[in-house]
Amino acid sequence: MGILSLITGKAGASGFGSASTAEQVTDGVDASRLTVIITGGASGIGLETSRVFALRGAHVIIAARNTEAASEARKTIIENNPAARIDVLKLDLSSLKSVRAFADQFNSMKLPLNVLINNAGVMFCPFQLSKDGVEMQFATNHLGHFLLTNLLLDNMKATAKSTGIEGRIVILSSVAHTHTYPKGIDFDRINDEKRYNDKMAYGQSKLANLLHANELSRRLKEEGANITVNSIHPGLIMTNLMRHSYVLLKIIQVATFILWKNVHQGAATTCYVGLNPQLRGVTGQYFADCNVEKTSKLAKSDELAKQLWDFSEELIRSAQ
Repeated sequence: MGILSLITGKAGASGFGSASTAEQVTDGVDASRLTVIITGGASGIGLETSRVFALRGAHVIIAARNTEAASEARKTIIENNPAARIDVLKLDLSSLKSVRAFADQFNSMKLPLNVLINNAGVMFCPFQLSKDGVEMQFATNHLGHFLLTNLLLDNMKATAKSTGIEGRIVILSSVAHTHTYPKGIDFDRINDEKRYNDKMAYGQSKLANLLHANELSRRLKEEGANITVNSIHPGLIMTNLMRHSYVLLKIIQVATFILWKNVHQGAATTCYVGLNPQLRGVTGQYFADCNVEKTSKLAKSDELAKQLWDFSEELIRSAQ
């Protein structure tokens, strides 16, 4: 969209821009027939996404590591919207065992699944390995979501087929996908503590999100499934996601305050791609400020996307 559009909030081809809010981009949408899972839906832009989906009538499943905080979020939403349909389920994306337990629990509820919002994540954290022995940012931001999506796909396909309603998967990436290691995904050194750079490791995980969306979109399209998959950059929003670099980012925010969004604007692109009818049939795209945006050269690589898919499957197999 460009810096000028970001600053001014000027609308793009979609009719929306950086100043648009989640409520504005879903105005008039009836989501009462939809069930949505939102990972990390209890705080920051995830909470606003949960609130707006519930406001539009969807049955919202908040998937959260901290179920106590998620239950409080649910209570707050319902206090302001008594008709809201919200459930809370435990999900720790850094643990593949937890991901499987979540999928089993959700599938046992015999609910349909129309929309999956892969929103949760960690950012700029110090080097550490997940319970499955994988670098934490890659494990949480990509690998957990990769497995979760695969475990929920059969439900989404069946729901789309039985209802005739297009399924949608929205994967939160970031403009940070452009700032990663030279090869994009450092497959051979994913757990190398000596080489670890918290900013590049975050960019690597966000590139993985974008590549995952592109490859999944290609596979579902080839299969003829009535499900779209798109990735998005929500914008710059000061949320709890930034807790590991709060002071640095607060300084940057003060210096670049005009570029930052509030949570209502930050959740807009997610809600637009997840709910707006003008996105019907649109798949394999990357959005920012509610408009299709250009990606890095690495993000366009079909070969890298396929390599990441195979690598992810192997990591999951080796963790069992």
